[in-house]
Amino acid sequence: METPTGTPWLSADEQRTWRIHLEVSKLLTYQLERDLQPFGLTFNDYEILVNLSESPERRMRMSDLARATLQSKSRLSHQISRMERAGLVRRENCESDRRGLFAVLTEDGWETMSKVAPHHVAAVREHFIDLLPEEDLAALRAALAPVAERLRAVRGKI
Repeated sequence: METPTGTPWLSADEQRTWRIHLEVSKLLTYQLERDLQPFGLTFNDYEILVNLSESPERRMRMSDLARATLQSKSRLSHQISRMERAGLVRRENCESDRRGLFAVLTEDGWETMSKVAPHHVAAVREHFIDLLPEEDLAALRAALAPVAERLRAVRGKI
């Protein structure tokens, strides 16, 4: 079925698929956020800690970190300020670009990451990975890869 503007409506199966995807995305993010609360972290905090912990010298340019975490530069700046107050990260000037700044994982941030990561992985397993057989995980990866690729391409044009 098509709308008067030519946009095809979702079929019943497409609508169910879309809605279960939205529900799972929201519920999983909510649950993982709750599982991080005892450590005083938000899901965004954890994502920043992961990105910094996996980067050379545990540091990233703020603009690169904003892209990696899908945050605006101003939103990331507020987030980093809060994390600085908590002692998890610090900012450093970029020697090669006076306008550039790095976000750097502090020792406290590294210790926090090391303590929290096993709990987070256990939560991801409990609420997602261990609920699906390997063949379903493989199918899900294959199904979502072109969606991620398309959205990364569209994002690059913005």
